[in-house]
Amino acid sequence: MENIDNWKIVLIDDEKDIRDVITFTLEDAGYTVTTAADGQKGLNLCREISPQIVITDIRMPKMDGIQVLESLKRTDPEIEVIVITAFGDLDITIQALQLDASDFVTKPINDEALHMALKRAKHRYRVRKELQAHAALLEKENAKTTQDLIKTISFQKNLIESSMDGILGCDENDVVVTFNKSMEFILGFSKKEVIGQMTLNQFFPSEEGKNFRREIPENSYGGPDRLFLYETNLLNNNGDKIPVQVSASVLYVQEHRNGLVCFFRDLQEIHRLELEIEDQARILHQDKMMSLGKLAASVVHEINNPLFGSLNYLQLMSRILNRGSVDEAQVEKFKGYLELVEHETSRCSQIVSSLLTFSRKSSKSFEPVNISDLLERCKILSRHKLELSNIRLIYFCEPDIPPVFGDFNQLQQCIFNLVFNAVDAMPDGGTINLEGYYDTAGEKVRLTVKDSGPGISRDDIPHIFEPFFTTKDEGYGVGLGLSTVYGIVENHKGNINVESEPGDGTAFTIKLPPYKTEN
Repeated sequence: MENIDNWKIVLIDDEKDIRDVITFTLEDAGYTVTTAADGQKGLNLCREISPQIVITDIRMPKMDGIQVLESLKRTDPEIEVIVITAFGDLDITIQALQLDASDFVTKPINDEALHMALKRAKHRYRVRKELQAHAALLEKENAKTTQDLIKTISFQKNLIESSMDGILGCDENDVVVTFNKSMEFILGFSKKEVIGQMTLNQFFPSEEGKNFRREIPENSYGGPDRLFLYETNLLNNNGDKIPVQVSASVLYVQEHRNGLVCFFRDLQEIHRLELEIEDQARILHQDKMMSLGKLAASVVHEINNPLFGSLNYLQLMSRILNRGSVDEAQVEKFKGYLELVEHETSRCSQIVSSLLTFSRKSSKSFEPVNISDLLERCKILSRHKLELSNIRLIYFCEPDIPPVFGDFNQLQQCIFNLVFNAVDAMPDGGTINLEGYYDTAGEKVRLTVKDSGPGISRDDIPHIFEPFFTTKDEGYGVGLGLSTVYGIVENHKGNINVESEPGDGTAFTIKLPPYKTEN
């Protein structure tokens, strides 16, 4: 076996700051780290230095982390891959785990979580190498019969017991003969209760056991007498259903069916992540409804004045017409009145339309987003609330700013959250700057919300994007606004930073990659 005292890691991330911080942390822990700024360069590095572990960001331009994972598993399946994910990426995280990623860590990256993921990856790597070495030994000794296998069981025992997957083997009568520690952990049964005492069918709910048996001889999941990544349920010692992914193979000795071996992977964590995706969608919608509530009262006042004015003009014209015929001078006045009514009604329609669009519960839909339209709609809906709060809005959007690829509703939600946070920070009034421009040097679209409030303390800044962290008084917020913003921005392959000094206001800047059409 190769010497794995020196663990080599290839780190792939398109953000230099993240590469620098993780490299410092890992080198300090004794790892040898080589970095790459994109997926293709990372794959080239892997071919050059043959690392045992690869850490890759999920969201990267050109080649994303899933493509890196798939390519590595095709060319060198022994490499352990840890993926870096963000809020909103859990569906992709599940896909990565199903493609045999060893683990994942979430942004912002916690050192403890990173080291735990590495510990798991190293364990998987060692076990795989030991299994390969033992398989080579068996092949060399040309073990042909069940008796040969029994003679080598002492060599295999530690390997089977240390497997991260549950391993269950049964004889030709389906009586369990192998039941490793992972199976004990997944199902809660002890070896003493199972081996030689229970049959495979006893671990399946009735119908699912029949389906499992039906699929083994078919071609759907890996070919006759084999199953590959088949999902089903097992029953634990309390009779509860445990979701699992199973790969299985029928064992033969001299063309006689001699048993079955199954490798089970516990899917409870993956299913928990799926539920978390649903929870995140619910949180996003709840956050949107909170923003909508803040807008509703001010929008009522916003449309009340133009509607009242329009009604006055219409009543005036009606009274004049009821008196009899109108002269030419009055007709000209009527034209002016009607133009005002048309303008004010159109403004009300635009406000109501914007509010309805924002309030609508819709699935995530990515498409080119016009930044001017985005900021203009945010300005229209928040303008009256700012006026009622004695806050002056200074608005600027650079002409010809390129679009971004994203979900209009979610990006609008980000801007509203930042604006409302700024309003809450200035109970006595102040100034908010809402700006959009294109940074040609960094090739990023920048959206900034800056206030003239009291600023954020330096102790609080590292925590402001954490869920449920809030500096507001009890009853004035649950601390999900900025974590929601952070998650949405990450999901749009962007980033957000804050600049603040106590007594000198706060500026949040969202940086997003511009949308580029393919030539």
